[in-house]
Amino acid sequence: MPSFDTVCEPNLVEVKNAVDNAAKEIGTRFDFKGTSAALDLKDKDITLFGDADFQLQQVMDILTSKLAKRHVDVRFLDRGDVQKIGGDKVKQVVKVRSGIESDAAKKIQRVIKDSKLKVQASIQGDAVRVTGAKKDELQAAMALIRKETTDLPLSFNNFRD
Repeated sequence: MPSFDTVCEPNLVEVKNAVDNAAKEIGTRFDFKGTSAALDLKDKDITLFGDADFQLQQVMDILTSKLAKRHVDVRFLDRGDVQKIGGDKVKQVVKVRSGIESDAAKKIQRVIKDSKLKVQASIQGDAVRVTGAKKDELQAAMALIRKETTDLPLSFNNFRD
């Protein structure tokens, strides 16, 4: 039976390259000389450092531009709260989303069920598997999921015939 998986997986190699490029640009820019502006990547957490909220926003803009150049969707980024650290310095933790959360998976499953397409959706860990009898129905389900779920950068893989 034909099927495909709906997943939310960033290209972590491209994310690392974008963070490295952004850190290099921050190190060479004149307006960041002598400040604590920096980036740090650990696992799937990017930590932004700066002297003020305005500087954090500038660092975030540099990061998003580098991600866009590397074709990484910025919807993968989940920004945390700005935290004050020693003195007048601030930091912000940005998480890189990976996998579909249960609420979003249930929403995708509900959208497919309400569409009256002859396909079934099942939640399997961090992915939603959609199965059906015909390829055309599966392609219609893909189009429907793309249209209805705009807040997540979803991709479709594991298409089986």
